[in-house]
Amino acid sequence: MAIETIRSVFWSSLEEPARHTLVQTGRIRSFAVEDVLVRQGSQSDHVPVIRSGWTKSSAVDERGRELVVAVFGPGDIVGEVSLITEAAEPTTVTALHPVSALAVPRPRFEAVLEEHTAIWRALYRAVHGRLSGIEGRIMGLHGDSGRIRLGRLLLTLAAESGVADEGGGIRIPPLSQAELAACIDSSRETVARALRDYRVRGYIKTRSRHTTVLDAEGLEDHIKKIEW
Repeated sequence: MAIETIRSVFWSSLEEPARHTLVQTGRIRSFAVEDVLVRQGSQSDHVPVIRSGWTKSSAVDERGRELVVAVFGPGDIVGEVSLITEAAEPTTVTALHPVSALAVPRPRFEAVLEEHTAIWRALYRAVHGRLSGIEGRIMGLHGDSGRIRLGRLLLTLAAESGVADEGGGIRIPPLSQAELAACIDSSRETVARALRDYRVRGYIKTRSRHTTVLDAEGLEDHIKKIEW
């Protein structure tokens, strides 16, 4: 797994009574492109659950380099790390395009957790899935070329987070070339060359911030060949 894309682990794990409790406790908030839902190094006042739209979770290292560690979409909870551990959030969660989220005030969320063990269990599964995804991502960064890592990332995003495109294929969340590079710890130039190659071969089509996988099976076979 090149990047964490564990789909809707939190919300889909909840029974209807637990969902109703959270809906009654929070309020709907809208976020424009590049708005920050959760900021690295802070403790969020609210715990957002994404209703629609896509976000990226990224961290900045000591050299000022951004590394995208996750893509979150409908059903995902963000800002839960500081809620559980009392530590600062390790990443910044930013809207990739307009996002609607159920924002639950932190004190209310804490009170709900004390009363509803089902929500605790769902939260635990979400955190466990994220840790597993990050571990897999770290393992996937070693040894392979940037082109292979990008191909795996596109396949993962298409399978876990993609939506059917009107013109055919599976459209992945709207990540720029720089953001794709940050996902695989590579350069924008490497990503641009790989995208061009995959596009010429007919595996994908692209336009600004939008990539659609047209032939997932062909792309997967191609990656296996160049791995050897």
